[in-house]
Amino acid sequence: MAQEEEILNTSQQRLCPKLLQVTTVPATLKGFLLPFASHFRERGWEVDAMARNAPQCAECIEAFDHVWDVRWSRNPLDPSNLLAASRQVRKVVVSGQYDIVHVHTPVAAFVTRYALRNIRKQGKPRVIYTAHGFHFYQGGPLLKSMIFQGLEKSAGDWTDYLIVINREDEAAAKRLHLVPPQRVRYMPGIGLDTTYYAPAAVFDEDVAAVRRELGLSARDSLLLMIAGFDPGKRHRDALKALARLGREDAHLAFAGEGCLFAEMKRLAGELKIQQQVHFLGRRSDIPALVRASVATCLPSEREGLARSVMESLSLEVPVIGANARGIRDLLDGDCGVLVEVGDVEGLRQAMAWVLEHPGEARAMGKRGRERMAEYDIRHILNMHEQLYAEALSL
Repeated sequence: MAQEEEILNTSQQRLCPKLLQVTTVPATLKGFLLPFASHFRERGWEVDAMARNAPQCAECIEAFDHVWDVRWSRNPLDPSNLLAASRQVRKVVVSGQYDIVHVHTPVAAFVTRYALRNIRKQGKPRVIYTAHGFHFYQGGPLLKSMIFQGLEKSAGDWTDYLIVINREDEAAAKRLHLVPPQRVRYMPGIGLDTTYYAPAAVFDEDVAAVRRELGLSARDSLLLMIAGFDPGKRHRDALKALARLGREDAHLAFAGEGCLFAEMKRLAGELKIQQQVHFLGRRSDIPALVRASVATCLPSEREGLARSVMESLSLEVPVIGANARGIRDLLDGDCGVLVEVGDVEGLRQAMAWVLEHPGEARAMGKRGRERMAEYDIRHILNMHEQLYAEALSL
């Protein structure tokens, strides 16, 4: 412990802060946190990352000053997380002399805060947790909600600041007193590059290429859903709604992969709409796909903050979304059509409305583009700068 105190005291004498970003797997680093690494490194910070198998991620190695591996399990009940993985985390953080440890995703966030629960009392590092969507939510399974609420309450004692990215989670964090109310910070997401997801950045020929690929005629309209094929996204609802719609000129494309991919293809056949449904798998041309669509759909039962919705609105394409956490926040201000979770008939009606009111739908999309200004990555980076400065001044 004396050696740890000496190392931590040395860190307080540095001029340039050191930041460690921690996630369960490197996909989160690559998908969300690379702009943060670039931004703070340009300002003289040392920015490292930690995740399971992170040294195997070429993008992570390039983006961060140093990348650490940690052998935790994605199973939150695995006892090795609080034993071997916890020791690994503690050793890295103490030897790295970090000023701020910023944790993301449930397993990484809990284990890291548990590992640092004692050394935080010495003043460094400051521990910040971004909840990308609590695992308890309105309408969720009661037992699961109680378990995760208990875990978050325990970990709240080891947390300096809690960042939430939707209003339902903000209200829950304050109601449950996960951390003192003044340490709960709402931020509108983790950042979207609205210059990349912009109508002017998508070429007409790329949109035309998408429509040719899908075999769409000039009179055909495309609806698009961007989501991994897992039960909570409710692809089944979108397929059933399209079948009820009864319009041969309406097509539905799915961009994504996952465990229900084959099952949903079978369902499209059973519903006799296989000629109108396109299973695209993983795609790298999301902006062109969105701009080729009259609307995007997301009937998901919960989100942290739905990135596909933000991308669609930033590209001026309206959204048909479920009235669920992390979706309703984004569609506030008449930027899309909300339907209740599981309401297939409501989803059908929303699809019909978009197809029958193209002018009003386009106006919705334009309002969405305006709304996305507060979700832009540059705004989110500025909010993090302010929070980090406050944390360092404690």
